[in-house]
Amino acid sequence: MHEEALLKDIRQKLIEESTRASPAQIARVRLWIGALSHLSEDQLRLQWPTVVDGTPAQSAELDVTTSRDTTNPRAQGLVLMSIDVTEPGRSPARTGPRL
Repeated sequence: MHEEALLKDIRQKLIEESTRASPAQIARVRLWIGALSHLSEDQLRLQWPTVVDGTPAQSAELDVTTSRDTTNPRAQGLVLMSIDVTEPGRSPARTGPRL
């Protein structure tokens, strides 16, 4: 299933980023859903707890933007736009996409 592969990819990126900023907890995740993606925002929000279960993002806030631009080169995709990580004793930091 295409949606499952997209979500597994996002999960892996979240894990990689949290270990890059070790030790880190992910406070917020910003995702962009392409207009031609087979994944709706409702489906994403429904599946999100399972996707992040057991990861440093399991209690993260989820911000979702859904595009209506069918001509965008990423219109069929799900894009990790940014994540906010918090490290013990430090202020939250935002990281951009690492695609």
